[in-house]
Amino acid sequence: MQATITASPFGVLPDGREATLYTLVNGSLVVKITDFGGIITELHAPDRDGRLADIVLGFDSVAPYAGDSPYFGALIGRCANRVRAGRFHLGERQFQLPVNHGGHHLHGGPGGFHKVLWQATPYRHNDAVGLRLEHRSADGEQGYPGALDVSADYRLAPDNRLLLSFAATTDRPTPVNLTQHSYFNLEAGGDILAHQLRLNAQRYLPVDATLIPTGELAPVAGTPFDFRRARRIGEQIGHDHEQLRRAGGYDHNFVLDRAAPGVATLAARVYAPRSGRVLELFTQEPGVQFYSGNFLDGKLEGKGRRYGWRSGFCLEPQHFPDSPNQPAFPGTILMPGDKYASSSSFHFSVAG
Repeated sequence: MQATITASPFGVLPDGREATLYTLVNGSLVVKITDFGGIITELHAPDRDGRLADIVLGFDSVAPYAGDSPYFGALIGRCANRVRAGRFHLGERQFQLPVNHGGHHLHGGPGGFHKVLWQATPYRHNDAVGLRLEHRSADGEQGYPGALDVSADYRLAPDNRLLLSFAATTDRPTPVNLTQHSYFNLEAGGDILAHQLRLNAQRYLPVDATLIPTGELAPVAGTPFDFRRARRIGEQIGHDHEQLRRAGGYDHNFVLDRAAPGVATLAARVYAPRSGRVLELFTQEPGVQFYSGNFLDGKLEGKGRRYGWRSGFCLEPQHFPDSPNQPAFPGTILMPGDKYASSSSFHFSVAG
């Protein structure tokens, strides 16, 4: 395919602003991204016979995303995942963020980056096409201190790689932990339990009854969390393990084995045996949240599909949940004069 990027209307938000949908085509991939939430709405990838199909969960227009959507395809910030009770301290001052999930602050709050109409700039770079998204998060937005200038850069390369780079600066100390929240189904339908997952992680973060990390970095060996060798997502998801009971399946952060901090390494590989599609995630982040679609219940539908229980999985590269309250975790506080920078890439291929 010739590398192209085009824009089209994607609907009107409740406040009257118009959303735009950008279609990126390169190699064998077609990716559609809207400036609302930086959301990947569609991602078409070939199966082993070369047939394209949409392998992400999402909707046909902006309206459902502006409603109560489970973060389908969205950019997440300022602080991905959970912050206990929405509270953290910087120096002597305590900050209170809005609580929006089980008494905790989740994914930047109800008005987080997934609800922002980003400023979008499409571009070409050598043989790649991309979309640069920018947002100025004001001091006090969703309770966070300091103004944050943030950008997210999606780039589609001809070798079937989708790259995502984040950058941010601030004028006051503030926590920053950004991620991407696509729900994948490499079979383009049904559930994801037969997908074979490998995670490059010897440890994971156990959670309490409200899904906040306990602070322990527990070994995966001998547990249903051991994906160091590829196995079906559904193989032990029903195991009577306390952590699986608490989360209703997998919804845990895995501590990635990395050669060195900041070096992009292979975090995960997923293979769908029926279609032959393969997804590999490379990231500079220290962790990846693996979520098995436990809260999907069939009430949502879009693009001609109904999204039932475990019909999509997420691999969210990020720092650890509740990091502002856990000093033993890698730090997430961005200081004035410093620059937040992180990149991840999603590689698509086929096998046997």
